[in-house]
Amino acid sequence: MMVRDGVVGAGSGGRVPSSLVSRAGRRAAARGRASLEYGAYAEAALDLLELLELAWHDCYGEVAPPPQVLDDVWRVADGDLGALASAARLAVTDRRDLRVSADRARELA
Repeated sequence: MMVRDGVVGAGSGGRVPSSLVSRAGRRAAARGRASLEYGAYAEAALDLLELLELAWHDCYGEVAPPPQVLDDVWRVADGDLGALASAARLAVTDRRDLRVSADRARELA
């Protein structure tokens, strides 16, 4: 069984595999970024990320998307709640297209 690195924490290399962190723990870890980027809508943003996790699990059998996919979702959304929903959907349906969009956004930043 392959385990992918996840949320920063204790353990080997300073990271805890995302499969060992609870959904509530991942939500708590994302709360700061959500608050910065979405302000009063931070909880709605976190709800969308939780839906992304559920869809990811249903499609790929993994507890949560890899950290790079989440970073791409945050980058493409750029603080827009509607764009976050679209980016989350794109992550599940075609993560390569999400990566292209995120790389383009990074180039423009």
